[in-house]
Amino acid sequence: MTSTTTGLPDRYRPLDQVAPDEETATGVIRSWRARDRVLNRDVALRVHTPGGPAAREWITRALTAGGLATPALAMVYDAAEGTGGTEPGGAAYVVNEWIEGDRLSDRLATDGPLPEREARSLVRRLAEGVAEAHRVGLAIGGLTPEHVVLRPGGLVGLLSVPAASGTEKGDIAALGALLELCLTGDRPQGGAGIASPDLAALVRRARSDDPATGLSSASTMVALLAAPPRPGTGPQEAVRPDGYTDSGWMRRLRERREDVPEDGPVRLERGALPPVPGAAPGRPLPPRPAAPAADEDDLDWGETFDTDDGAPADERRTSTSARRRLAVVGLPLLALALVIAFALWFGNNVLSVAGSVDQGGSTPSTSVGAGTTAAPEPSTPAAPVAGAAVPVSAAAIYNPFGDGDPENDDDVQLSVDGDPGTAWSTVTYRRAAFGNLKPGVGIVYDLGSEQALSGVTITTTLPGSTVEVRTGSSPDGALEAFPVAGAATLAGTDAVAFSAPVTARYVLVWVTGLTAVPDGFQADLAEVAVTAAG
Repeated sequence: MTSTTTGLPDRYRPLDQVAPDEETATGVIRSWRARDRVLNRDVALRVHTPGGPAAREWITRALTAGGLATPALAMVYDAAEGTGGTEPGGAAYVVNEWIEGDRLSDRLATDGPLPEREARSLVRRLAEGVAEAHRVGLAIGGLTPEHVVLRPGGLVGLLSVPAASGTEKGDIAALGALLELCLTGDRPQGGAGIASPDLAALVRRARSDDPATGLSSASTMVALLAAPPRPGTGPQEAVRPDGYTDSGWMRRLRERREDVPEDGPVRLERGALPPVPGAAPGRPLPPRPAAPAADEDDLDWGETFDTDDGAPADERRTSTSARRRLAVVGLPLLALALVIAFALWFGNNVLSVAGSVDQGGSTPSTSVGAGTTAAPEPSTPAAPVAGAAVPVSAAAIYNPFGDGDPENDDDVQLSVDGDPGTAWSTVTYRRAAFGNLKPGVGIVYDLGSEQALSGVTITTTLPGSTVEVRTGSSPDGALEAFPVAGAATLAGTDAVAFSAPVTARYVLVWVTGLTAVPDGFQADLAEVAVTAAG
């Protein structure tokens, strides 16, 4: 369908209307796919009638969004109020980046709910963009499955940025509703159909109006979605009526408390032994296994005990007593003899060897056999102290989605040279989403061996870029082989703490979003320090 809208600059030629008319408190917004005749590219064009003062708040919000640089939100290229009225020249408009891909609503209608990992990643990336907007005081609005576009390479983008109106709390609630929709394929039902207790609780918190239990910010949702699922959580751990899940040590403590008898504590009488743990009054103990019948030869330390020999009982007792006295006196003497023998051996061998080292200045070799000398055993390096930096043995560019062109590969070592004044940086892109060429680029750090890690500290000279910290067992695996351990929007020097210690040899700092620089968009890593968990 071709547009008949008037009052627009000749630069933009509407092609097709891509959404139904949107009724707002100030007028009507129509959305078009249009052609930018100057730059020869498709754009998303939204037209508000009437223009002028009625559209002023919307245009102000759009101009604020124009300063954002995040791949999760469609960029704002142009915005103007118009002159008001319905005559030619009376339409306000906002021009957005046109995002190619499948609408989330179409994907859910065709394939049903998304896998948990994909749903986590999708909503987390949207939440990162929303958190960046909230940081500059802008509520996005319009977070519906019809406006969410699945980009190639696993990325996601939001059309129609910003909506005509919105609130920060409304954005957080909409993210929770999107998470529930991705996991269940149904409209929001309060998290009842979500199998994971952690995600069900997150949906309830996102949609809660209670300041004590609701999410305080979109950044909190990003952190919770980036954290790996807690071990042991699953459908078998039912959600309690108060909204919390029974998992971990709290569940085990509750199970132990349920074993306490309802009659209260057990009172002990004077001289009585305490009860056996786990045995409540009225609960019988399991029967103890019967002891095996004693063999006659075991009755008296190997003594031949013949009850028919006619020997008086006193003689047998005398013989037993003599053997016991021999054991009491003989065993200490035997122990003393062993101590003396060990002392002589120690003096003749160890001390003589030490003396020869002091006198001759050389270390004697240990004889293994005729003409063979044992090599010294290699020393095992001490484990890093908790909180200390783990040495990086090597670093390399990780660019699986690139076209083969270098990404300042020769500067990688500048990110671990101990000098925050030097940095590795990406090349400069014309658009924040890596020029729509790839989902990201990063550096993989080799620690030399598997280490227990608690986090990574990252220093940048270009605040505003976004990163994921991933870990893996191979330096050249697919991106999915590096699970996400943490994520951050860099502000200068940021400590990205893992929710739980991770054991890995390779750490990947994956740059997911760029920040604006004079010639385009870029990100850099000045220093990366991996922290040991001990």
